[in-house]
Parts: sequence; C-alpha cells; structure tokens
Amino acid sequence: MSRVGNKPILIPSGVQVQLEQKGVRVKGPKGELTRSLETGIGVKVENGQVIVTRQSDDRFHRAKHGLLRSDLNNMIAGVTKNYEKTLEISGVGFRAQLQGRNLSMTLGYSHPVVFALPPGIEASVEKQTVITIKGADKYRVGQVAAQIRDLKPPEPYKGKGIKYADEVIKRKEGKTSK
Repeated sequence: MSRVGNKPILIPSGVQVQLEQKGVRVKGPKGELTRSLETGIGVKVENGQVIVTRQSDDRFHRAKHGLLRSDLNNMIAGVTKNYEKTLEISGVGFRAQLQGRNLSMTLGYSHPVVFALPPGIEASVEKQTVITIKGADKYRVGQVAAQIRDLKPPEPYKGKGIKYADEVIKRKEGKTSK
C-alpha cells in the first residue's frame, strides 16, 4: 500500500487540472505542463482534489502509483510558484552574462562558452557570478542547472568552477615539498 500515492493533492485557486486521453494537463499562472499516464494508473479530479488510483497491487503499479502522484504534486507546485536553482561561479576572471536567450560565460577557456536556454526556462545573472535558473518544470530546471554546472565543475584544490549555491566542495591539500 503506497502511502504517498494514496494522499489526495489539493488544487489551489487559479490552477486547472484537465484529464486527457493519455495524460494530464496542468495550467496555472506560471505556465502549463503535461504528463502522460502509465497503463494501469488512473487519475480523478473531484471536489478540488486530484486522486491517483492504481489497477492492481503488482510491483509495477505500486511503483508508478507514488511516482505519478509526486509528479502531479510537483507540476501543481510548479505552475503556482516557479522552481529555482542557484549556481555560483568562482575563479579569477570567471563571469557570466545574459544575452537574450543565451547565457555567455567566461570560464578560463580561450573562448567564451555560450549556453542556449531551452523553452520554458528563464535565467538571471546577479553580480556576474550568480546564476539563477527558474521554471515551472522541476525536472527541467534541475537538468539545465546540471548542464551548466558540467561546463566547468568545481575542482577540489582551489574551488574554481561552477557549483550549486548550497553545495559544499571538499577541498584537498596541495603538494608539499620537504
């Protein structure tokens, strides 16, 4: 019995949840998201709540029951308030700037690194060293933040590179001579 999957999801005001043939569409003030449904998993909208049910108690349906409920909850939260990830750039001469839908970064290479933002994702740059990624889709925000971080991951000796704001980099001691 899934404890997560059995909890109903409250629909806040200003959010519409529509059931389609093979999916669910969630509309809100911050955007619109869709998700396809797995076979054997049902979704009902009644009394301002979303209820997720499953067809049987086999392992596949139990696993997808809680997953779909969590995804729908994240979709409803995303269209009411955007998800946000903050990245920090550290290093001498390392900086970022926003040029339209492109994020141009100087990361110690011989050329600037240009990252094109996908649709549905917004970015802002504060103080040339702090990048904030925003969007309604939790998965997409995390994926874009991870792709930007992979352009220059932080190194353990001086800490130079791009890291998450809440990430702690374990520093290593350099070589010492006798």
